Amino acid sequence: MNWNCILERVAETESTNDDLMARWRTGALIDPISRLAKHQTKGKGRSGRHWFAEPNSSLSFSLAYPFDQTQQSLHGLSLVCGLAVIQGISKSLGLDEMSLRQHGLSLKWPNDLLIKERKLGGILIEGGKLAGSNPNERIWVIIGIGMNLSHSKSLEDAAQLPISALSELNHKHMPMEADLVWLAILNALGDYLELFAKKGFAPFRSQWDFWDAYRDQPVSISESGVVKQTGIAHGINEEGALLLQVPGNSELMAIYAGDVSLRKHL
Repeated sequence: MNWNCILERVAETESTNDDLMARWRTGALIDPISRLAKHQTKGKGRSGRHWFAEPNSSLSFSLAYPFDQTQQSLHGLSLVCGLAVIQGISKSLGLDEMSLRQHGLSLKWPNDLLIKERKLGGILIEGGKLAGSNPNERIWVIIGIGMNLSHSKSLEDAAQLPISALSELNHKHMPMEADLVWLAILNALGDYLELFAKKGFAPFRSQWDFWDAYRDQPVSISESGVVKQTGIAHGINEEGALLLQVPGNSELMAIYAGDVSLRKHL
């Protein structure tokens, strides 16, 4: 580790995010802390969806991280975390980013990692500022990251959608222990979150464009399973909002809402 972060490993827990959220609610968080679970029994994704994970075939961890900025200034945080995860993958597998992109690794706005359009992992961000807290108190965010390390038919059956796994990118057959991938991602998160805290999302925009899975493609924007809008995805703005070209509208629509899913519109 090249930055100050407390590390915790547990054999089993319901949710690493919930574990750290409980500490946040009681004011027990002091320094950045990351909690890794060998097995999560009640992992979760966005919008209350269940995140399926299995021991030895999945990576599940959370990071509690403080910001001195306002809540409004944290737009684009999940996208920055996605970039940091890719950097960690690059380091842990010993592959440069161009090679990873050529092998199908990409990012789906706002918080999914894909390999050839099949889900590799996801990012869930919770936390904020407690009600009634001092206006000068720091904002704590809980960043949950889940990733498939190897293929599991039972995991794919449980998720009921095609999944991918980090093992697909491991062409050099490097050791792929969960701890090693975890530490590589945490190292990258330390650098990326520090820069984000200083300069916001703008410095990451071009990098995210490189990994964008659906740029210039027709897409559907859904909320709670209901299609709200269709159009052409035109990347993101300097705050990390999705830019959508809507039929009949010459101006691009900026979408900031957190409970949004992006799918190819056929």
